[in-house]
Amino acid sequence: MSGLSPSPLLNSLLPALGTLPALLPLRRRAWAYALQLLAVLALLAVAAAQALQWLPAPLLLAASLLAVLLFALGAELSGLPLQRRLLRQPGSSIEQLRRGSDLGSLVGYLLTALLFPAALQFGPALLLLLPLGLLLAVRGRGTGPAVAEGELPKAPAQTIPFSRLCALQGLLFGGLFALLPLWVRAVGEGDCFDFAMLLAAYGLGRGFTGLLPPLNGPLRYGLMAVLLGTAQLVPGWSAVLLFLPLGGLAAASDAALVGALGPLGDAPLRWTVLQRSGAVGGLAGSLGMGLLSQLLGLGLALPLQLLAFAALAWPLGRCR
Repeated sequence: MSGLSPSPLLNSLLPALGTLPALLPLRRRAWAYALQLLAVLALLAVAAAQALQWLPAPLLLAASLLAVLLFALGAELSGLPLQRRLLRQPGSSIEQLRRGSDLGSLVGYLLTALLFPAALQFGPALLLLLPLGLLLAVRGRGTGPAVAEGELPKAPAQTIPFSRLCALQGLLFGGLFALLPLWVRAVGEGDCFDFAMLLAAYGLGRGFTGLLPPLNGPLRYGLMAVLLGTAQLVPGWSAVLLFLPLGGLAAASDAALVGALGPLGDAPLRWTVLQRSGAVGGLAGSLGMGLLSQLLGLGLALPLQLLAFAALAWPLGRCR
């Protein structure tokens, strides 16, 4: 996206569409995972059209955004049923699923750094998605109660509770990651490798949450603001290293919010509340930051984000 258009507003549409399905009254079904596979196939087609110069940039932009929306629909529909299905495996726990998810993200970030141009990343992404899809296909051929394993009752998505605190946190991270790729490219004069290293450091830091000393909520968000501010002042790899503790603090904040949702139900439901409510905030954060950067200039994107972290440190950190 950052290569097809330098517009902050257009680039912010990518994560905005990725969170849009959280607002829709959808019925969750595990088979919707297939939509994610179809979306990556569509992105492969877009990459081929770009390489062969078959389509102009505006059409490539539109096709990319539609593919992202399709992928997000698949993730929203299948996420909670898949978690509950995987938790039925002997010895499985929600902590293992979260660690596995973070590890998978880290692998994806490293592939982003190693595979250039960016269009080459869609093939490996499809391969990494296939194992879970095959698992679902094999189980779907069964009969009786096993076919419905992992499905939710036929209830609309609005029955999943909404958390204002989770939405506020989504507002922060939605704004941060909406324009980070474009900021790295246009302001930091970096490339896919530099951006991927930031993401890899962030993902690696999320896996080191248990190594952080106990911190109260406001201090966690305040430290994240300090780290973001320092990252704008130091060069190269020093900025990358700052994303290690940033990832750990973000994961600790996620865990604190999920813990505060204890009365709502089981762990998969509480993580879904975090993801869904955070997606609502992320939609507002990404579009808001994109619009502000379009009007005021991309150079102000991260300073504005720093102020947002500092301003919301106290209301977000009060959850117990």
